[in-house]
Amino acid sequence: MTDMWGDLVWAALADLKTRLVLVLPGILAMITLAAVGLALAWLSARVTRRVAQALSFDRRAETWGIVAALNRAGVAKSPSQVLGLIVFWSVLILFLPVAIDALAIPGTGRLTEFVFSWVPRVLGAALILLVGWLIANFLSEGVLIAAVNARLPEARLMARAIRWGVLLFASATAITHLGIGKEMVLVAFGITFGGLIFALALAFGLGGRGLARQMLERHMRSREPHPRETLTHL
Repeated sequence: MTDMWGDLVWAALADLKTRLVLVLPGILAMITLAAVGLALAWLSARVTRRVAQALSFDRRAETWGIVAALNRAGVAKSPSQVLGLIVFWSVLILFLPVAIDALAIPGTGRLTEFVFSWVPRVLGAALILLVGWLIANFLSEGVLIAAVNARLPEARLMARAIRWGVLLFASATAITHLGIGKEMVLVAFGITFGGLIFALALAFGLGGRGLARQMLERHMRSREPHPRETLTHL
């Protein structure tokens, strides 16, 4: 009985040794690739921050409204640091599937293919959202300044409508770029955008009656002849 128990233990240890010999190279390769990816991610983030600071990206981001948006979101880091973090995690996410694939576990190859097929789409959608957000802030500020200079009472409403309209369009474009429910997104965007335009038209129509009356009265008064210009009989 003791000999049988000893044989079972030695057989289990031998099987464990065989499995370790098969798995250990994959584990070492995974650790090496993960370390290389981590080092490259750190180096890329550091270079990105240095280049952004050299190009005065923080000052430009403040004029674009990025700093104010980060403060509203509770982010205490500068725009160059946020850009460095984005680069860091992007590089690390690209290396992690390759490191996991080095284990040669069944099914990990599909994970790598899935990540590499979706990363360009996600980056493209993020770029679309970023550009749309910048354009929305720029147009919103421009409309607000123009409306305030024109003394329109609905200046803030117009600026917010422009901003949310551009953001809605950018969001719909980003989701369509990802290939998630293209037809449903287009229909929902059309209904939402149409409802927004109708609501704005109704709001401007109801709220601008007094303004339209003032403009018409001013125009009619400007066309009336001046008392000195009227002819009288002697």
